[in-house]
Amino acid sequence: MMHLFSQENKTLLSMVSSVLATDGFYFCTDYDLTHTLQRLANTSPDFQEMSLLERADQRFVWNGNLLRELAAQPELHKFALPVVHGFVVMKPCRINGKIFEWVLISRRSCFRAGVRYYIRGIDSEGHAANCVETEQIVLYEGAQASFVQTRGSMPFFWSQRPNLKYKPKPLISKTANHMDGFKRHFDSQFLIYGKQTILNLVNQKGSEKPLEQAFAKMVSGADKEMIHYIAFDFHKECSRMRWHRLQLLVDAVAEKQEEYGYFMVNAEGKTLAQQTGTFRSNCMDCLDRTNVIQSLLARCSLQSQLQRLGVLNVGQKVEEQAQFERIYKNAWADNADACAVQYAGTGALKTDFTRTGKRTQMGLLMDGVNSMVRYYKNNLSDGFRQDSIDLFLGNFAVDESGGPTPLRVQKDWKFLTLPIIMLVAFSMCIASLLLAGDTWSDTLAYAAIWGGAGLLTAAVIMFYGTDFVDAPKLVHKEKMD
Repeated sequence: MMHLFSQENKTLLSMVSSVLATDGFYFCTDYDLTHTLQRLANTSPDFQEMSLLERADQRFVWNGNLLRELAAQPELHKFALPVVHGFVVMKPCRINGKIFEWVLISRRSCFRAGVRYYIRGIDSEGHAANCVETEQIVLYEGAQASFVQTRGSMPFFWSQRPNLKYKPKPLISKTANHMDGFKRHFDSQFLIYGKQTILNLVNQKGSEKPLEQAFAKMVSGADKEMIHYIAFDFHKECSRMRWHRLQLLVDAVAEKQEEYGYFMVNAEGKTLAQQTGTFRSNCMDCLDRTNVIQSLLARCSLQSQLQRLGVLNVGQKVEEQAQFERIYKNAWADNADACAVQYAGTGALKTDFTRTGKRTQMGLLMDGVNSMVRYYKNNLSDGFRQDSIDLFLGNFAVDESGGPTPLRVQKDWKFLTLPIIMLVAFSMCIASLLLAGDTWSDTLAYAAIWGGAGLLTAAVIMFYGTDFVDAPKLVHKEKMD
């Protein structure tokens, strides 16, 4: 019995280690990474006196569970720094001989945190899966400018559990109160970000179509003053390498982008502009398609900011500044890769367009490789990754009395038996072809028998697909749905 407890402890420790080994954790001793420039500017003197731990936006404090004992002791707060998860890049840039700092920060929410497929939609509090706040900052001669966007899973109750199929069918809950969850989500968004323009980039046919229809229906019952909804079938519009058609969406939201504006303060600290609304982008994963669109909208905002700061001359376009464009595109592609690794387990797709402005054959090939790696991880290793995140964040509490954990699950006989049978059958099929019999008819007969047995076993495995995937064990299923 003690051996089993010891083994479970080793597994739990390896889970914590696997989370900490993931790239993208950041902290700062003298700057509040959890808040945007605009939120920091609109605070009281009392807020400024607080420690970084006390005043942090709890959505983005990934070590909150680890700091819970220190949080109760104010005298120790100076040693307890909030850690954010996501992506940060800071680049000194030069345009027209004028040097400015360009910063990109993506903050991943620790509410409803997890991995692709196992964490979709929203929870009962309205927290969306893969919710990321991305802030682009410009610092020039004491002046500061910021533009904020968000991404997050479609905010109603739906799931897409792995079952060994390449693309599991998404399912919309038939029992949940979708409007209640939808309202909770957007009430929070309105409070933090103001008005919302939703950019829904999912396919408007096939298995993604019901999700788009459900989202549109919920928006139709919401406050029209606060929510603007645009459905843009990214894959259809950009099919056959027609990536220039993304400009259609950029043009369609240009008026809203001008209305929402951005945040800016001058060198004296006087507020010149406030951002009054936010673009909330999503596709299925809120990774690849989403990041492409966000990078285009951020460039539009940057164009206006750099002109207003006097970095760009009248008539100049930011995309025509070759040196800066390289920095800009690569940083946004790195942002895509970071968010994708943290949620899906691989780098992002479509980053060749983000990096170069063009879709390439090599980019398509790399997307294929990443897609296959995602398939493997999502089906065969993401349960462990999900459990690791839930343990790290405190969603699962270890019984300190030493009792057994849900990790001790006996595998069904099918899990070991069927893959072995399939492997043997396909091996014998290949051997039958390589080691030909007396006649070709005998050879083909043996190959057909063994090949048929392999295919039949594969079909049975696919039928019981959910039994073969690496599912999470530490959080109750009803909590994750």
